[in-house]
Order: sequence, then structure tokens, then C-alpha cells
Amino acid sequence: MPNLDTIRSLFYAKSVAVVGASANPSKTGYVILKNILEGGYAGAVYPINPGSESILGVPCAASLGDVPGAVDLVVIVVPARAVPDVMRQAVQKGAKGAIIISGGFREIGNAELEAEVMAIAEAGGIAVIGPNCQGVNYLPNKLCASWPLIETRGAMAVVSQSGTIGAAMGGWAAEDGLGVTATVALGNNSGVPVIDLMQFFAQEDDVRVIALNIEGVRDGRQFMEAARAVLQKKPLVLLKPGRTAKGAEAAQSHTKSIAGSDAVFDAACRQIGLIRAEGIAEFYDYSKILSLLPKPAGRRLAILTSSGGSGILAADVAEDLGIALPPLGEEAVQALREKLPPQCVLANPLDLTGDATADRYRVALEALSAYDVADCFLLIFGDPIAGAAEMADAVRQKLGKPIVVAFLGGGEVEKQEVPLLIRAGIPAYPTPERAVRAIGALLRKS
Repeated sequence: MPNLDTIRSLFYAKSVAVVGASANPSKTGYVILKNILEGGYAGAVYPINPGSESILGVPCAASLGDVPGAVDLVVIVVPARAVPDVMRQAVQKGAKGAIIISGGFREIGNAELEAEVMAIAEAGGIAVIGPNCQGVNYLPNKLCASWPLIETRGAMAVVSQSGTIGAAMGGWAAEDGLGVTATVALGNNSGVPVIDLMQFFAQEDDVRVIALNIEGVRDGRQFMEAARAVLQKKPLVLLKPGRTAKGAEAAQSHTKSIAGSDAVFDAACRQIGLIRAEGIAEFYDYSKILSLLPKPAGRRLAILTSSGGSGILAADVAEDLGIALPPLGEEAVQALREKLPPQCVLANPLDLTGDATADRYRVALEALSAYDVADCFLLIFGDPIAGAAEMADAVRQKLGKPIVVAFLGGGEVEKQEVPLLIRAGIPAYPTPERAVRAIGALLRKS
């Protein structure tokens, strides 16, 4: 198996060859080459295609052996039967890493062909991602050997057996302005072990949270021991489908993953503090909050809202999760009464009513800052509240405690404010329920 230095050389490759590069825009070999070039990668790029002199303005070589310079990383997009020969050429060229996009291996019953490829890689000391995968996008090296092209850099490393799930995570993070450090699509996951990828990202300074989507593990005990060690450095969010019998059957047929007992696996996750998501939305929501906020000192939550109904929804989820909604206290209520209009409901949730402005939130929060009413604050903007991000960013210094936002019903104002909130380091969610569940994940942080 490759060591961490070899894995690091894969992500920080100084030269890349795309074997199976194509001049046809509908082909994956074209898309990947285009994304590498347009993503700003500064290293040498070598398209490999014996039928073309150049693609996208870059001269082609007929084979890896014809490349004039060194090749650190080989991206393979050729039919499965041709992959073993390409891997032998990669070994001869001294490549350190390979990303095998090509499918047609173990996932369709060609286990012997996949084993042949991996034996060549292991003998040659090549770290492999894949096969049957959607590739790698590593923002610190501006290396997008994948699709779609995502250029917004953040603190979330996404390691996903499903390329689509990884791409969705990266896309949502880009839309939010949150960004990612990396997306790594594992596919059949026959190369670099998940454990090694976790350990690599745990050492990367840019990474604050590791989001891991896997469909099964080969050695549950070894995985949990590695996860426990990683959790000492970085939070881990896990999405492992196949909780039901039918889901486990689908996972096994997808990439021939080993599912095992989900109940046993779930209990082990809880024991070591590994945060598990039940769906893609939770996977993203939990990763978002863990990439932005420290763990609150306690479980007390104060909710401020312009929407009474949204505040009730948030309170329901908080109670379900065992998050305390303590009374504000007589002194705090009196301070609020002196500052706020009479229609406001002075409780927790604190209903600032539908005509609330960002300044009304500011007044309420500054009044509460003198009292120890909560460990974390949820601000629900249930209307088009302009200036919400600027206000929240300003008052959190006085509060000295984490702030989370739910923004809904805000139309164009909401679209403008949410990226500003994220840029300020304040996680924002489209519903109060998602916001509170994310707070619950933050409270489970080791």
C-alpha cells in the first residue's frame, strides 16, 4: 500500500498526463483535460492520444513513453481492457499516482482485470484512486482531474465513493461561497485506502472537516481505530448508505462494497464520536457547520426569529435532539421589554415579529449579551431582511458565542445575504429544522 508521502505526491503532482484525452467535447477525456487547463493548474499537462496532434491547444503524445518530461500523475480514461498496458507504461515512466476514471472492472464482474491493474500499481509503487471513479479535484494544487470544475477553495475535504455525491457537495459549497479543499471520488475504492486518505487530510492545515461517503468497509475494527485517531485532529462526518436490507443490497451491487451490520456500525460510530448523516442534505449541512464553527460550551440554545411559525419548528427539533431552550430570565426579559416594540413575544424562541429589521435583531442581541442566556444563538430570518449578514457579523463579537442562521422567505435579499453570512464564517441554512440539526451535529463534535 502507498505511504502518505506517495499519496501527497499524487495530490501535489507537478505534471499530469491524461491518457485518453479527446478532442470531442462530449467525451470524458475532453472534459477532464479542459478542467485541468481551465482550473489554473500550473504544472506540465500532457494529453495522450495517438490520433491527435494537439487538443485544446496542447500538443499530444502517442503514448506515455513519448512524453518528453517526467509524469507524476496519470489520469486514465480508456476502455478497461487497455488499462493494464497504460499502468505498465506509467510504472516505466516513474509516475507516483494514477486516477483511473475508466469503468468496466469489479463493478460488472471483471474482478480479475481489476486485480491485474492493482497488482501492477502496487509493484510499481503507484498510488491509485479508482477505478470506475469521477476523479479528484484538489484546490491547493488547482488540480481538477474531475468534473464539474469547482474553483471555490474552502476547508472541507470530501472523500466520496459516489462521484455524484462528491460533486453535489462541491457544487453546493461553491454556490454558498463556502468552497472545498478537495473532492475525491473513490469509485471501486481498490487503490488508496479510505483510512490513508483520512490520515492525509487530517494532516492538511487547510482542512477543518473531513466529509466521508462510503458504502462499506473491509475491516470495521481497523476503520474505527483509524477514525478515532483522526478525530483527535479533525471532525469526521460520515454518510454511509445501505442502512436497510434493500439499501445494503443496492450498495453491494453498485461497487461490490462490503456492507455488514448497520446497527453494529452505527453503535461503533456513536462510541467514538463519529458524526453520521442520514442523507446528502445532512451530509452537507453537518460538514458546513463543522468547517466554520467551534463547539459551543454547552447545550443551551436561544432562538430569535421574525417568523413565529419557524421558531416553533426550530423548537420542536431542538427538543427532539435534547438541545435546551432555557427561559431568558426576568432580568433579560425586562431589558428586552425596554428596547423592543410591544408586539414582540419575549420568550425563547424570541419572536421579533414579521416587521422585524436587522436593527431589531441587533438591539435584541445586544440586550441579551449582558446575560448568560445561551451557549449558541439561532437567528431565523423569515423575511427579506436586508443587512442581516453585516448585523450578525458585528454582534457576534459582543456575544462571544456561535451564531447559526436560518434564512427563508427572503427572495432576492436572501440570495444576496446568505453568501455574505458564509463569508463571515456564519453558517446559513434554508430551513430552521436543518439549522437546528446542524447545531446538534456541532454539539456532538469531539
